[in-house]
Amino acid sequence: MKMNRKGSLHKLWATCLIGIMILPLTACGKTNTHENLVSAEDADERIINLFGPMEKSKPNVSNIARTAFDLTVEMAEEKLELTVRYRTYTAENYQERTYDEVTLDRVRNNMDDLYLLNPDTIQILGAEGELLDLSVLESAKNLREAVKTANTVDGKLVAIPQEVVAHGLFLNKDMFDQYELALPNTPEEFMECCRVFKENGIETPIGANRWWLENFVFAQAYAELYNGGDTEALIEALNEGEAKYSDYMRPGFEYLKELIDKGYIDAETAYTYEAIEGEGADFLDQKTPIVMAYWGAANSDIAYGKTDFNLQVIGFPSKLGQMPVVSMTGYAIGKDAEHLEDTIAVLDTILSDEALKLYTETNKVISPSQNIEVECIDALKPLNDKINENIYVLGSNAGMKVEQWGNTCLIVRELLNGATVDECMEAFDKLQEEALNK
Repeated sequence: MKMNRKGSLHKLWATCLIGIMILPLTACGKTNTHENLVSAEDADERIINLFGPMEKSKPNVSNIARTAFDLTVEMAEEKLELTVRYRTYTAENYQERTYDEVTLDRVRNNMDDLYLLNPDTIQILGAEGELLDLSVLESAKNLREAVKTANTVDGKLVAIPQEVVAHGLFLNKDMFDQYELALPNTPEEFMECCRVFKENGIETPIGANRWWLENFVFAQAYAELYNGGDTEALIEALNEGEAKYSDYMRPGFEYLKELIDKGYIDAETAYTYEAIEGEGADFLDQKTPIVMAYWGAANSDIAYGKTDFNLQVIGFPSKLGQMPVVSMTGYAIGKDAEHLEDTIAVLDTILSDEALKLYTETNKVISPSQNIEVECIDALKPLNDKINENIYVLGSNAGMKVEQWGNTCLIVRELLNGATVDECMEAFDKLQEEALNK
């Protein structure tokens, strides 16, 4: 099967990282065209320009994620006596160009001061030297290692998020108890759970969609890379071509293929399902015991925040046990920002522990600051415990020359659509060859 991937990567980010604040509205927000494209500053007013996917929250509009961000922006505006002007992406204003395509253009042309970027654009712009090294921020001293690792390009910390998004397996614990199954740690234990469910009449043990199966691959591919103590050296070997991404990825793809071949995943259905919208109903109706989602889905009433069973969220199976998969967007500053000093001060304020505590408590998410703990629901404690122990793998890492999340997502979709594991590995080899030749 021919692997046709050209032009697809930028078109999938908004769905692949649905759990991150930036993404639900990247293709459907409404704004005034002139507000989006024109800057007219009053001479006596200090203004910095923020480019992102959404407008400032309107009164009487329920949007918790955006309200939390607005609260931290207001904190910066009051402290620094300036104004943060939101310049908002909308697809109709950009002739259907994606958010990533637009941010690449705006950063390269120094059109704004502060940007909210997806991991692939962080990687590209960081490598091009377009982004400021944020290690100059006082708040950068408090960051978790996962944040610094994911957003460092050529030794420079080029982006910082307000939250860390952890992906995990969402399990119906009551169904596991019914068949006397312990929650799985390893790929072998997980496979055995699926076998028992299947033999007891559960047609499809794993409810899957076309976006998040790559988490199974990441957990198996990179468990030792991120938790073995020599992460930098192993990534450098990949970046230099001394090691192959396909060698890391192959076990995970072979595992997914086995899950499909045994009927534990319905590949044809998964290929058509959008995240949560497709498989969520069967999970909530207790027809399937296993789905995968991001941290925030456990808190959201429109996702899995209200279940009629004992919900547990754990890491994905790996040789090192349950493994959360972490991804994140990030705020970045153009290195030649017009209002550079004020922009640094604003970002330092909204990333301060004071502001991040407010953001974390409002959204109930994992903070990028190692000093701030989230008060999570019981269902999320297994996942939260792993993160606090610094046990995780990164699904997005700007320090890797081959972009991870989007590319792996696309290649997994080819597997769902009938590609062989060897064909999938050839696609990774081609990506690595292209990266090495740049």
